[in-house]
Amino acid sequence: MIPSSAWMIEALGWAATAVFVGSYFFARPELLVRVQMLGAVMWVAYGVAMRAPPVVVANVLVLGAAAWKARRGGGLGSSGVVPPAART
Repeated sequence: MIPSSAWMIEALGWAATAVFVGSYFFARPELLVRVQMLGAVMWVAYGVAMRAPPVVVANVLVLGAAAWKARRGGGLGSSGVVPPAART
């Protein structure tokens, strides 16, 4: 049986929530940012499917901010490696 589109959209929303919340459990900042980007893309897809412009716009902004941070090396310098003094 193929799930209804409403069920699939709801599942996408819950999956996006899980991905975004799960990103905070990553110890490496660069992974946190990349997983947040994935979550934001999922939320954009959800917002489009739900025809919810505020969800789309908010998550395009989150995606842009995360991409900017990732491009800068996650705030860790150009190598993206956590300096030894910053490790806990």
